[in-house]
Amino acid sequence: MMNIRVDVVLPCLNEAQALPWILERMPAGYRAIVVDNGSTDGSADVARALGAHIVHESRRGFGAAAHAGLLAATAPIVAFCDADASMDPRDLPRVVDPISDDEADLVLGRRRPTTRSAWPPHARVANTYLSWRLRRITGVNIHDLGPMRAARRDHLLALDLRDRRSGYPLEMFLGAAAANWRIVEVDTGYSPRVGRSKVTGTVRGTLTAIKDMAALLAVTQRGDRS
Repeated sequence: MMNIRVDVVLPCLNEAQALPWILERMPAGYRAIVVDNGSTDGSADVARALGAHIVHESRRGFGAAAHAGLLAATAPIVAFCDADASMDPRDLPRVVDPISDDEADLVLGRRRPTTRSAWPPHARVANTYLSWRLRRITGVNIHDLGPMRAARRDHLLALDLRDRRSGYPLEMFLGAAAANWRIVEVDTGYSPRVGRSKVTGTVRGTLTAIKDMAALLAVTQRGDRS
């Protein structure tokens, strides 16, 4: 039986095409937890056949799927990664090792595009602006609120994250910053995704994410002034 050192949460909505590539590249000691968020393309069956642990989350939303995976995790360290093949699971040790070595409490993968088409301009601009605001608000030297990230499971649960939409990654970062976690970035590759994008690959998806995150930032700033 494999010694599970890290659980990797993969929120999934219709990613049957990308999952074989993702799962075959999972490092040894890393267990894939594929959280099916209402797929209609057989994603869960594909992932199960390839040995992943399957969780079903009926509530739609990135945060709902990500948190369901966190609750299902049992390993001491939990990592998060997109299931669309835009991120290479072989980069996960770069994100996890600073946690294992007690050099950081939250590690974010700073996306480095492998091709010009990997990161649409509208999404890149939105991310640059968000990172600038977060540096001003928290004082943490962040440049990318990257989806690939890792932290200790018990620490993440203690944050009591509530967002179940696109604001989940931001809420995690803000909670970690407020708790004075050691937050660091490491470079990770970012490639064109496989299949249709739900969030950053579309203008509509990006605008939805901006709306969700703006609401969280407004609450945070009101709290700072109170």
